[in-house]
This record gives sequence, structure tokens and C-alpha cells, in this order.
Amino acid sequence: MAEIFSLEYPQSLGVFDKYADAQKAVDYLSDNEFPVQNVLIVGTELKQVERVTGRLTWSRVLMAGAGSGVGFGLFVGLLLAMFSDGSSFAAAVLGGVVLGVIFFVTSAALGYAATRGQRDFSSVQKVVATKYEVLVEHKFLAQGQELLAKLPGRDPFAV
Repeated sequence: MAEIFSLEYPQSLGVFDKYADAQKAVDYLSDNEFPVQNVLIVGTELKQVERVTGRLTWSRVLMAGAGSGVGFGLFVGLLLAMFSDGSSFAAAVLGGVVLGVIFFVTSAALGYAATRGQRDFSSVQKVVATKYEVLVEHKFLAQGQELLAKLPGRDPFAV
């Protein structure tokens, strides 16, 4: 699989501020019969972005744990019910939910208590690229440069 993400002697055809612009350039190359199987779009200048989604309180932590426990417990309970006789279906499902809630609420409470107030907020994180470089096999560099020079709306002084 690593071979699919590598080129022999890659050369830069251009650097773009937006992924859509890099994609547009490769699409233009494809439309003009360029061997695009020899092209990579590489996100560079990575940065991590963290979006704070809210304040963590004991009630939010315990409710999130309970919600996760209900979902997991329902799944386990249904699995148990499938492999048991029909008379204990409801008991298996209810038992799975109750045990799931107990386990997940306890786990969430212990995890939150362990932070000792060091991180009293919830967030989501994402790694994003700020530049996108189009790379090509060295033997196709001149052909790619010639085609991209004709790309409508392309800055003629860009790399």
C-alpha cells in the first residue's frame, strides 16, 4: 500500500492554498490526457485545530457515560438474547443495558475525577493542511508544467 503513495523522483508541479485548486489542476491534467496515475496531491504545513464544544461538568460527564452505556449495553444485550432461549429476551436486553450504564458511568466518573479539573471542557480536534502540493514523476514534469501553464485562471508566476 505504501507504494501507491510514493513516486520515483517526485517533482513539484505547483503549490496551492486550497485543496479544491490542487484538485482542479489535476482534473485539468486528466482532461488533457496527462498520465495522472503519476501524480500525488500532498497536504503540507500541517496544523492541529481544536474546537472547544462546551464546558464539562459532573452532570454532563455522567450523562455522556450513561448514554454510551445504554448504547453498548443494548448491543450486548441483543447479542445475548439472540443466543438464549426466547423466554429471557427482555431480561437479557435489560440486563445488558443496566450493566452497560453502570460500567460506563463508573468509567466516565473515574476518568473525569482523574483529571482533577485540569481539563474542564470538551472539544474535537482535527489536523488540517494549509498548502497542497501537486507532485509528479520526474519524467512527466515538463509535460505537466506545459499543460498547467495553460490552466484557465492560473497565476503564470506560481510555482
